[in-house]
Amino acid sequence: MYNEKIVIITGGASGIGAGIVRAFYEAGAKVVIADYNTENGKQAEKKYNCERVSFFETDVSDEQSVVSLVTFVMERYGRVDILINNAGISSFSNFYEMTVEQWDRVINTNLKGVFLCSREVAKVIEEGGSIVNISSTRANMSEPHSEAYAASKGGIVALTHALAATLSEKKVRVNCISPGWIETNHYDELREIDHSQHFSKRVGKPSDIARGCIFLCDPNNDFITGINMTIDGGMTKKMIYEE
Repeated sequence: MYNEKIVIITGGASGIGAGIVRAFYEAGAKVVIADYNTENGKQAEKKYNCERVSFFETDVSDEQSVVSLVTFVMERYGRVDILINNAGISSFSNFYEMTVEQWDRVINTNLKGVFLCSREVAKVIEEGGSIVNISSTRANMSEPHSEAYAASKGGIVALTHALAATLSEKKVRVNCISPGWIETNHYDELREIDHSQHFSKRVGKPSDIARGCIFLCDPNNDFITGINMTIDGGMTKKMIYEE
């Protein structure tokens, strides 16, 4: 299905992004890992040790860095078929003490980054291509002191349907995934109560989000665009009463 497809995955050196990289690699795609962490990126590239996976150091909040990324991909592969906007930071700050710099850092990485990467890729993406943005269930529900993160993720959901409208002219689909609790590092250390609060009876894994990306980018699903797919084990649908 994805043989010879060219896929850019931002934030692909670790966490959910690394799971998405593996899924597209196993599906036969050529994957470009775009990440600001050079050490992790080079390690990821070395792990695959093949021409189908490459790393390009990228700061998605910086316009020239994103332009350089797309230039690299076009020079190396000649086209882009899929973009996964996964890069993001989840820095929470006390609302009463939050600085403009802290706010800007989250918004610029999480939301501005999706705008910049989508804009540059939209200029070159092939007809029938696909963009998937990674938002969060925190776009619709919150804990205290998560204002910047919630705003950035809510913005991604809105940006998704706006892009779907604009890029429909090029027959490019744009969708969004909102993950719930996805454990990326210490799954074996989770407690039974962590799993049981989900309808699925387990906490999510990066592979759960990766399969969502594979599904949304499937050309056979060309009637699906502009949506926000929640993948959270049912957690946001569970009513909670304190007794």
